[in-house]
Amino acid sequence: MSFDEEDSIEHTLLVVREVSVFKIPPRSTSGGYKCGEWLQSDKIWSGRLRVVSCKDRCEIRLEDPNSGELFAACFIHPGQRESSVEPALDSSRYFVLKIEDGNGKHAFIGLGFNERNEAFDFNVALSDHEKHVRRENEKETGETSDSDSHIDIHPAVNHRLKEGETIRINVKHKPSSGTGMLSAAGLSGSGKPKTLSLAPPPSGAGKIRSPLPPPPNDPVAARLASTSQGVGQRAPKENMKQTNPSTYFSQLERSHLPATGSGSTKTTASGWAAF
Repeated sequence: MSFDEEDSIEHTLLVVREVSVFKIPPRSTSGGYKCGEWLQSDKIWSGRLRVVSCKDRCEIRLEDPNSGELFAACFIHPGQRESSVEPALDSSRYFVLKIEDGNGKHAFIGLGFNERNEAFDFNVALSDHEKHVRRENEKETGETSDSDSHIDIHPAVNHRLKEGETIRINVKHKPSSGTGMLSAAGLSGSGKPKTLSLAPPPSGAGKIRSPLPPPPNDPVAARLASTSQGVGQRAPKENMKQTNPSTYFSQLERSHLPATGSGSTKTTASGWAAF
């Protein structure tokens, strides 16, 4: 392949089916162009856009979508992108192109995309071409960029523990402020539980009371009530017998003594007393 054939090879980087071209007024200030100043009546053409890479030069071609006839072309030479393509100050979808006729004459026109992603792809295509030209120039001169030429010669450090090695970690204990779940549970920061004081039981705690009274016609309750009354009636009589021993002895004497005179009664009585 000859040098001329290599120069004639073109690489299409981007194709946008429809763009708009505007006739723009002269730049009012040195700050840049504003698409808000372009009127809709200033639209002069609409058609297809192609970004083509021709070795170290990039071309932006505005073509008729049906016939492919060239309407205008913008040539971007290496290092001259800012002077050939300038973004608008008030919108990311509009640009200003510097078009040339090939005879040294140039003019500035407004370029508008319908979608923001199309304008984004347009910027990416121009950036990719610049990177490609830079890499080709570095290959020819034998120079490489800092990111490619930097090689780390230091070996990777092995931080794994060897056999028998240990790690000691010192953890400082922070004093507890006395708030939180531990303090609510009666535990202090030192871990010693606090004694919990309980209130004394009520005075009537020893008595067991039924929470509910028995039904009115309960036979078990009636039987218990009658048994308790009978025991209460027999108990006073037995107490009276136990508390009067003289009556018990008088009954024994009366049953064993014979019915004789007074002399024998005294003798027997005295013998009973001796016995």
